[in-house]
Amino acid sequence: MAAEADGPLKRLLVPILLPEKCYDQLFVQWDLLHVPCLKILLSKGLGLGIVAGSLLVKLPQVFKILGAKSAEGLSLQSVMLELVALTGTMVYSITNKFPFSSWGEALFLMLQTITICFLVMHYRGQTVKGVAFLACYGLVLLVLLSPLTPLTVVTLLQASNVPAVVVGRLLQAATNYHNGHTGQLSAITVFLLFGGSLARIFTSIQETGDPLMAGTFVVSSLCNGLIAAQLLFYWNAKPPHKQKKAQ
Repeated sequence: MAAEADGPLKRLLVPILLPEKCYDQLFVQWDLLHVPCLKILLSKGLGLGIVAGSLLVKLPQVFKILGAKSAEGLSLQSVMLELVALTGTMVYSITNKFPFSSWGEALFLMLQTITICFLVMHYRGQTVKGVAFLACYGLVLLVLLSPLTPLTVVTLLQASNVPAVVVGRLLQAATNYHNGHTGQLSAITVFLLFGGSLARIFTSIQETGDPLMAGTFVVSSLCNGLIAAQLLFYWNAKPPHKQKKAQ
C-alpha cells in the first residue's frame, strides 16, 4: 500500500521539485531534516512560484497604462534597459542549459516589458516607431539564440545586466524625483519585482551556482528597492495634469 501511495506523490515531485535520491531521503527514509534536500525543495518551489507569478507581475502596469491611455511618469530608457537585462538573463540561461525554474520568469517578464515599451511609444504618438522596434527586437533575439552567437558574446551580455539594471532604475528614480510623483507606475508590479528579485538571489545560488547570475539579482534587488521606496514616499502625490483637467 505504501508503495502504491508513493506512486502519484513521486510522479508529482520527481524530477520537477526533487531528484529521486532526495525523494527517497525525505519520503521513504523520512529524514525530514535533511538540509541539502530541503534546500533543493525550497529553491525549486520558490523558483517555480516566481515563474508562475511572473505571468501576472507586469499586467497591472500594462492595464494601468491602457486604462489611463497615458504612459506619463514612465521612463522609456529605463524600460528598454530592463528589457536588455531580461534578454541577457534569458539568453545566458538558455545557452548554459540552466533549469527553467531558475530563469523562466525572464521569458514572461520580457514579453510583458516589450509590450510596455510599445505602449509607451504608442501613447507618445510614435506607433510606427514602436512597431519597427518590435520587429528589430525579434530579429536580434533570434540571432542571440542561434549558434551564430559565440558564448563570449552571450556572457558579455549577461555581465552588462548589472550596469543596465543600475542605470535603468536610476533613470526611473530620477524621473520620479523630477516629476514629484510616480505617474502611471504600478505599485503591485514594483513590489512584486522587488520580492521576486530578492528570492532569486537564493535560487540562483542554489540551482546554478553562477556568481554572475546571483550578483545580478543582488543589484536588481537594491535598485527595485529604491523604486519601491519612492512609490511609498510619493504615495499621495498626484500628477499635475489631472488637476488641470479638473478645472
